[in-house]
Amino acid sequence: MSCIDDDMNTKFKDEKHRFLSNIVFTANWIKHRFEEFIKPFGISPQQFNILRILRGAKDWLSMNEVKDRMVEKSPNATRLCDKLLEKGLLERVRCEADRRMVHLRISQKGLDLLQEIDDVDEATYADFKENVSDKEARLVSQILDKLRS
Repeated sequence: MSCIDDDMNTKFKDEKHRFLSNIVFTANWIKHRFEEFIKPFGISPQQFNILRILRGAKDWLSMNEVKDRMVEKSPNATRLCDKLLEKGLLERVRCEADRRMVHLRISQKGLDLLQEIDDVDEATYADFKENVSDKEARLVSQILDKLRS
């Protein structure tokens, strides 16, 4: 089993410092694994997140609603959506009442891409999650929620 002290080759001043460093280190490790998994599909993790948001909405959403729901808040969400639009993965319309307002919806091609990604065995990038029990996962989630409260 890997240990954060060895992975980072450092000593921590206390357990809370080790804990916070471990969260950041592990989050980046997971993010890198997901980036490698999603790369062959021709979209970024942020674009994947936008498509998932739109699929879950089952209807048109404003760009602001999409931005608010993103896991990783992105100041360039408009540019990300422009690229998805170019690929035919989403549809965009301007609001007639306020031309600055843009509404988005996932296209059938976007739904098909998400289904293709869903069909790939999750174990190809997330096999590590089997290293923790449901009880452990719930406890860590509660701790993370507590940090943000």
